[in-house]
Amino acid sequence: MTRRNKFSMFSRRAALVLLCAPLLTGFSFEALFAPRAHLIEKWVAHDANSKATIDHNGWEELLKRYVVKSADGINRFAYKRVTKQDRERLERYINDISKTKISSYNRDEQFAFWVNLYNARTVKVILDHPGAASIRDIDISPGFFADGPWGKKMMVVEDTTLSLNDIEHGILRPIYKYPYIHYAVNCASISCPNLLPVAFTAKNYRQLLVGAARAYINHPRGVTIEEGQIKASSIYVWFAEDFGGEAAVLKHIKKYVDRERIRVILHTRSSIASHGYDWALNDAE
Repeated sequence: MTRRNKFSMFSRRAALVLLCAPLLTGFSFEALFAPRAHLIEKWVAHDANSKATIDHNGWEELLKRYVVKSADGINRFAYKRVTKQDRERLERYINDISKTKISSYNRDEQFAFWVNLYNARTVKVILDHPGAASIRDIDISPGFFADGPWGKKMMVVEDTTLSLNDIEHGILRPIYKYPYIHYAVNCASISCPNLLPVAFTAKNYRQLLVGAARAYINHPRGVTIEEGQIKASSIYVWFAEDFGGEAAVLKHIKKYVDRERIRVILHTRSSIASHGYDWALNDAE
């Protein structure tokens, strides 16, 4: 929810585009900067009949220990409190599940695998770069225009080296075509949907994601009203195509919103007037 530098007015790429903007027609920052889904064919392989499961208990133990449910409704992670032993446990969990021959599992088990691996590796990135105020400050991706860690190859699964971008945009989005993915992958930022204190499994992920959607939509960082207009998380703009377009995004929001004032406004508006995203680290400290 996670993720690559989806859109930043202040990135090096944005600065270059601003210089070129007068030459462009139909110019859209969102279209230029939102990462596109790009299927990595190898990961389509699966065994629909498989009943095998993957153990994510090691990751769940760490989540329960360090995810802090704050009074403002935002889950934060106590990065500074993670012990040396738990850092080793996290690394061991990542290394162990990375050895999984994931192509031999069913789709649901694969979903949980990829999301948990993504989130665990994101936490490790933060732990490996103490003092970062934002994940976007961890500029380890290759390429002059790259920001953040999302493009760096940092995991090996079935002899293939993968980046966080590969998991989100090359596997999860194009294979599952399930917009609730954006409530699952966590980018370690305040505006991201909450990092849950439980690991995803084949059995629980749909229920967890519906709950996550409802919680996010009913929190101001998900949807709010400013001067009578709808202001939403930039996730709903960057990834509108995953929901089926702007009208479908609004329908999705209406499905879960509980706040009466916003519900009334939603029924009188046909578009999102503005959007925003806070990239500050979701640090409990």
